[in-house]
Amino acid sequence: MILPHGSLSLSSLEEQWLQPGIKGLPISAPLRQGAIGVQGWNVLHGDTGFPVGVLKLRALEHNLAWMRDFCARHGVLLAPHGKTTMCPQLFGAQLAHGAWGITLATVPQVQVAHRFGVRRVLLANQPVARSDIRALLQLLHDDPDFECSVLVDALAGVARLAEEVAQRALARPLPVLVELGLQGKRSGCRTPEQALTVARAVAGAPGLTLAGFEGYEGLLVSDDRAADLRAVGAFVDQLCGLVLEADDEGLFTGSTILVSAGGSTYFDLVARGLGTLHGLSRPLQPVLRSGCYVTSDHGLYHDALAELDARAGYDAGQGLRPALEIWSVVQSRPEADLAILDMGKRDASQDAGLPLPLLTHRPGPGTPHALPPGCAIVKMNDQHAYLRLPEGPLRDGLAVGDLVGCGISHPCTTFDRWPLLLAVDDDYLVRGACNTFF
Repeated sequence: MILPHGSLSLSSLEEQWLQPGIKGLPISAPLRQGAIGVQGWNVLHGDTGFPVGVLKLRALEHNLAWMRDFCARHGVLLAPHGKTTMCPQLFGAQLAHGAWGITLATVPQVQVAHRFGVRRVLLANQPVARSDIRALLQLLHDDPDFECSVLVDALAGVARLAEEVAQRALARPLPVLVELGLQGKRSGCRTPEQALTVARAVAGAPGLTLAGFEGYEGLLVSDDRAADLRAVGAFVDQLCGLVLEADDEGLFTGSTILVSAGGSTYFDLVARGLGTLHGLSRPLQPVLRSGCYVTSDHGLYHDALAELDARAGYDAGQGLRPALEIWSVVQSRPEADLAILDMGKRDASQDAGLPLPLLTHRPGPGTPHALPPGCAIVKMNDQHAYLRLPEGPLRDGLAVGDLVGCGISHPCTTFDRWPLLLAVDDDYLVRGACNTFF
């Protein structure tokens, strides 16, 4: 195993036979996945297929330890959002580094996590389709020791859950968190008053139990950071207030009270805010759900986390590090200031910014060179990226067949483009592979 597995059942992935045609794999005959790390492939030597998605092991290990220590320091639990990666190997590494559970967004994602041995899941979404609710309840019925909490934000959602639970003989009530939302945003009760009304309905519904409250402050991210900080603080205060009011009313009947928030931008503010909750009738479980921390990125989260480092007083380089890169080949040099890469929308996210060109290398031994300022991916088609080159030696030096390594902005929508990513060391030697299930 290239990463700690956290007691998950991952041997089936190592033993499976990979067929020719998987992006990034340079194979023409079936290869057992567990043998990838002994092939001696090096990305910089041009040994892999291109484009290729890589996970840098040293950065992953740093990020896993960093978040473990952050949560311990702030007295919070971590249930990282698994929909970021949908990667069982990374789930295992996160659990091995102290994660309390895994957050997921859909019932099929829950089924994938359960298949590989995840034992505690927070479904940070309201299951509505009857088929999804029944599939989840069947899973809980067949495996009574599996823990899964779900969300609701309306009386109709409570009624649908209660109706389906009444038709299943579960070992224990279904834990439900009431979601506090934001005006004009996605799901969630729009006011604390609505949230309390829904909480009372959950507490009074046979087969359900009010586990706590949940929210997502990541929807408050804007270009006005000062306003964001005020809004996030107010939102977390509302969540804490709901917990206190529901506890005063005696709506919690379980052994603990769960409160959860924390995207990947302002999770430090959430941790501090949840740390103000005291004097409850039973132990509090404050749960962060940050998912993108595990790989971070070179764009959206890189900038936000630099601000987090400044707020927390971390020295430069001590914070989270980008671990995900896409390497491609220069396919064409049709104009003096333009290189066409064999990487496109099918390979890298563009919803929160285009990929950021970082490094170039002529295949073979040696160290890659940093691309000069002014290099930019300005456009992508399905299978091509347009790399604009500034004036200077690079225009004459960059040749067809050269390699270009790019960072990405927003890992969530890059992972889903890769059924398999190669794990590499600092020299880009391939040590193994990680699978995704989207």
